[in-house]
Amino acid sequence: QEQLVESGGGLVQAGGSLRLSCIVPRNISTITDLGWYRQAPGKQREFVASSVRGGNLTRIGASVKGRFTIFRDKAKNSFDLQMDSLKPEDTGEYFCLGSGYGYGRGTQVTVSS
Repeated sequence: QEQLVESGGGLVQAGGSLRLSCIVPRNISTITDLGWYRQAPGKQREFVASSVRGGNLTRIGASVKGRFTIFRDKAKNSFDLQMDSLKPEDTGEYFCLGSGYGYGRGTQVTVSS
């Protein structure tokens, strides 16, 4: 079964940047809604950002607003999450979710203080 595949995670110091990618298995223009979520150890999964209505509307979570940006890359069929000014509390497993698909396996982000 085709699924979303996340990548780009890693270890970074506070204040640094990472760019996560979610590769989708078909033309990204046909996927109405895409979102990023994260889960820290011992905590519930939380919303990070989304691109809905085919990309005509974006939402950014309050805890990351002004630091994170999302992009739909049609050439790569990728839904990217650019993360700047990272904080230790951004540490967690990051997951992609899209219309017609479940969560991917995730990519780990660790921000050291």
